[in-house]
Amino acid sequence: MLLQLAIDDPGSLGVVPAVAEFVDIVELGTPVLKRFGVGGLVTLREMAGGRPILADAKTVDAGAIEARLLFGAGASLVTVLSVAPRATCLAAAQVAEEFGGFLVADTIAAAGLPTTPNEFPPRFAYLGLHLATDRRLAGETAHEVVSQVAPMRELGYRVAIAGGIGEQTIAAVVAAAPDVVVVGSAITQAANPRRTAKWISAQLTQRGHGWPPSLRLAP
Repeated sequence: MLLQLAIDDPGSLGVVPAVAEFVDIVELGTPVLKRFGVGGLVTLREMAGGRPILADAKTVDAGAIEARLLFGAGASLVTVLSVAPRATCLAAAQVAEEFGGFLVADTIAAAGLPTTPNEFPPRFAYLGLHLATDRRLAGETAHEVVSQVAPMRELGYRVAIAGGIGEQTIAAVVAAAPDVVVVGSAITQAANPRRTAKWISAQLTQRGHGWPPSLRLAP
């Protein structure tokens, strides 16, 4: 499994150099992307020790325009909402291919999950099972997204899982065996972010399917 570090607070950017060696992907979270724009990607690339950068744009329209801005600024992956129109997914995928980048289908706003294989263009790398921050603050836990991993993999999707993952939930996440585990505040707000990142990384003993990714487990 790959470890993705989510930076959702501008104040957490300073943590990145200390933990970069233990993570596989560094995410510029939506709040930070809105705060700094594409310039934030340039800054994060300088801090991330060569790790691939994911821009959590949550694109839902203007797929080609947003993809070109973000990949052009150095993103390796960009999120597109899974509920975005097919035309938006196709437009973003075309630009991703031009830049050698990949997309993530983020389910954060979806009423349901895919029920058939191949619902997204081939340039989509992962299906992002995502428990929204406000839902977590309202009392929901990571159990829901953990339980969704197996059925999505059975459909042939590679899966990234995000939302409320930390030391208390990592055992259940590892048992579900997603391809990418996204951790944010459990690392960035830890008393010792470096030690926590190293410990979480050590739990992810099955090291994914390599880079570059592909949304489908098999042709």
